[in-house]
Amino acid sequence: MKLTKHIVQGLIVLFTIQSFSQEQEDRFSNPLVTDRPDATEASSTVGKGVLQFETGGLYESFEQNNVKNETYTYNTMLIRYGLLDNLELRVGWDFVEGITSVNGNKLDNVTSGLSPLLLGLKLDIAEENGAMPEIALIGHVFPVFSAGADYRPETTGVDFRLSLSHTLNEKSSLGYNIGAQWGDDSPEASAIYTLAYGYSLSDKWGMYAEVYGDFPEDSKANHYWDAGFTYLANNDLQFDVYVGTSITEGQDILLGLGLSYRIRPKQ
Repeated sequence: MKLTKHIVQGLIVLFTIQSFSQEQEDRFSNPLVTDRPDATEASSTVGKGVLQFETGGLYESFEQNNVKNETYTYNTMLIRYGLLDNLELRVGWDFVEGITSVNGNKLDNVTSGLSPLLLGLKLDIAEENGAMPEIALIGHVFPVFSAGADYRPETTGVDFRLSLSHTLNEKSSLGYNIGAQWGDDSPEASAIYTLAYGYSLSDKWGMYAEVYGDFPEDSKANHYWDAGFTYLANNDLQFDVYVGTSITEGQDILLGLGLSYRIRPKQ
């Protein structure tokens, strides 16, 4: 009886290991899912033990009354690590440089430094089921002490959002975020939204277009759009390029490019 019991226990352990290995293999047979390049965060986590790096650079400019502000953001790094199958840790940090020109003449007061550190979590809430979208909850804090002197706010920033997505057909999907944020040295809350449409051109190439913005409590709303392309080099490496501008005032042009890389856990 004891021998039979040990055999049964051994078979259960073996079956569990094989099932877990099969789940891991099935997950990695699919391409990585990223939170870039669009403003819409993905509605899924990376998976337990996965380490994913998403980085790039972008350029923004806005000119008003002969004063032009240009911003270069380098190494827009977001590191995502799967603590559990449905929970990921998120850490991000950017290096920013700002240049101001008046009547075409650049001023000497160039600003540069690290933006506030992003610390956050993403939690899977529901899988897609018919009309029911896939849903994840995301929250971040931006500690004051982590920023360089030129980009240090007076108060700690906070944001949270629900990320949702629908599969429209084999080639297209719709993703959207709704939430709120507090930051930029302002005590007022801002409702935030994004809406992105993605389309698969081929096994390697994809494209997207989105609108996004915010609704501050005591200020006028800000709305933007951007669009871009992605190239999947392999299931664990993706490149992207995009362009955008504001629908309201605030941004004349946005240009960016980047890459995302997934490191799988050891089997």
